[in-house]
Amino acid sequence: MIPLKLGISTCPNDTFIYEHLVAGISHSPFQWQVIYADVQTLNEMVLHGELDVAKVSCGVLPLIENNYRVLSSGGAIGYGCGPLLLSSEAREFNPSQMTQLPGENTTAALLFRYWFENEYNGSSLLTSYDFFDQVYKNLCLKRISQGVVIHEHRFTWKRDGLRLIQDLGAYFETKTGAPIPLGCTVARQLFSEDLIVSIEKEIQKSIDDAWNRNFLVTPFIKEKAQIEDDSVIEDHIRMFVTDFSYNMGKKGFDALKELFSIVKKN
Repeated sequence: MIPLKLGISTCPNDTFIYEHLVAGISHSPFQWQVIYADVQTLNEMVLHGELDVAKVSCGVLPLIENNYRVLSSGGAIGYGCGPLLLSSEAREFNPSQMTQLPGENTTAALLFRYWFENEYNGSSLLTSYDFFDQVYKNLCLKRISQGVVIHEHRFTWKRDGLRLIQDLGAYFETKTGAPIPLGCTVARQLFSEDLIVSIEKEIQKSIDDAWNRNFLVTPFIKEKAQIEDDSVIEDHIRMFVTDFSYNMGKKGFDALKELFSIVKKN
């Protein structure tokens, strides 16, 4: 068996996609060593070449394109699923206040900078960074007034009394007409084409097995998630695991090109 080091987050869409692969697909040619980490940590790991296969932010791709290639399966691309700019106090953005982002290389940070440059051109950009779950906690505890929220907390902000300033994904969709490329799975550039195809098929087999069971939330997914509410976890899976997760296709790769054009400007 071929040993491969895989990095994924603990978010329900990642654990849903990869659970059967992690558990061991029958007749697999691979022996997977799995590392679970926050998405920004995964971004930094591929920047240092520490993983063979990884689910990373699409925003980091231009920085790793010489060493990694995008796989056609395992990603998070879709409509109406983008990061949210939230406030703990006001409904309007205050450019003079710090905005906390869930990692420097995340797609959320990139989309925020894109929105900011378009809407507040000439203003100084004030940002800080923290792990995605800590950003949400800081908003709820009013340690910060503005922050960009991703993953499970996209479904809980109203319940927790936060206010929406801007849906950054909707902004991208309106400007480009493209689905939002949030995350994708990458593998080392040095891998042969046959190896790449085998990895993609294994991811697709894992997705098939997940959809074919009679329930979405498993103990494995729930154990890894940042929230215990099964309905929120199910909503998360349905939103972020799309047809693009199985096969990005031309439309998915075209959406990446739209995002890369933003990277060059921001």
